[in-house]
Amino acid sequence: MISKQPINHERIRKISGSFSWIDHRIIRDGYLKAMNRNEIVLYFFLILVGDKNGVSFYSYDKICGLLKIELDEFIHARTMLMNRSLIDFDNGRFQVLELPKTKNNITIQYPRTNDIHSLKQLLNKLTQ
Repeated sequence: MISKQPINHERIRKISGSFSWIDHRIIRDGYLKAMNRNEIVLYFFLILVGDKNGVSFYSYDKICGLLKIELDEFIHARTMLMNRSLIDFDNGRFQVLELPKTKNNITIQYPRTNDIHSLKQLLNKLTQ
């Protein structure tokens, strides 16, 4: 069994100033698996900068610069997070929402595989 004791007792995290938290259901209920990379980065960023109600108001150009994503990637990630009912956005304000009670709005986006069903097919495709 793996020990849950801290490895470095001198550097245990403490809450100071603002506080952000992530509901463990983001993993357990499949939200993280359903998100693409830009959605994950934007969602975690909004959690980090949100106040106690999850509200923040960074501009899109500031967010894109900090996260190193293009405007169209930002807009798509924001739209998908809104569609998943994870955030709301209104006139420059973001709010990270409490996770929905049900998982009905989770849509997992799998990358296209061009009907490759075996490792052999994949290797053949890569060596062409």
